[in-house]
Amino acid sequence: MSTAPNPVIRTVAIVGGTHGNEFSGIYLQRRYNAEPALMQRPSFSCRTLFANPMAHQANKRYLDSDLNRQFKTADLADPSRCNYEQSRAKVINAELGPKGAAKTDFIIDLHNTTSNMGPCLILTQPGRIYNLLAGYITLKMPEAIISRDEDHFAAEDHALLCTVGTYGVIVEVGPQPQSVLRQDVLEQMHEMTQHILDFIEHYNNNTLPQLPERVEAFRYLHSIKLPLNAAGERLGMVHKNIQDRDYQPIVPGQPLFTLFDGSEICYEGKEVVYPTFINEAAYYDNNLAMSLNEKVWIEVK
Repeated sequence: MSTAPNPVIRTVAIVGGTHGNEFSGIYLQRRYNAEPALMQRPSFSCRTLFANPMAHQANKRYLDSDLNRQFKTADLADPSRCNYEQSRAKVINAELGPKGAAKTDFIIDLHNTTSNMGPCLILTQPGRIYNLLAGYITLKMPEAIISRDEDHFAAEDHALLCTVGTYGVIVEVGPQPQSVLRQDVLEQMHEMTQHILDFIEHYNNNTLPQLPERVEAFRYLHSIKLPLNAAGERLGMVHKNIQDRDYQPIVPGQPLFTLFDGSEICYEGKEVVYPTFINEAAYYDNNLAMSLNEKVWIEVK
């Protein structure tokens, strides 16, 4: 399949530990450091980065603020943003970026979720290389989910670490409890990461295999909160028929929440939506129950 231009991806970074209590990425990048042949390919150089070691040492997602929300171009340039993670973001931007003129061509940021999302490739920008990557991952790992997470935003307006690179994606795998390792999750993260590295090698050498013409994907719409009273106290929980059914359709009128008094709150939208990050533990501080997505198609060619 002749699809790629002359090689353009020369430098790749694999990032683990952006959130200190998401262990798979931390241990995977440690493995790659011990066995560098796993991440090296002939046409590009690849390195690892431990993004938030202090949070990991404290066994927390972050110390002061979520590191993966600190990479908007304006925020990186703002000297008043100086707490630990905001300062750490500036260091990472200097090391892998700078954003908009990056020395790193491609960033793979490794994450875990407590939600039952399986292996998920999150694309944060539109473009030909992302479309081809979606097709390649679908071909090589058909159980993987492709997510288009607010890819209509310009890169400078994205707060995610992976947007520091010229290109960047998130590998999100779950379910895995915080501060825990699961073999199946770690193996899925390793497999997807290897496929991405192989894709880059094929892309550079114009040797991509025949890819599907289009692939299914999900685009983020908005998040919904747990039911709260006027004092901000939780009144209920995610309905048992929604729990663990990430990417399964929610239809109008379907129960979303069970209240502690036994009553239910139903989905009032008019369109079928697809939930992700259902009951994600990291989002309980904001009382977020799940994200809702629409199903879309990526035209690979």
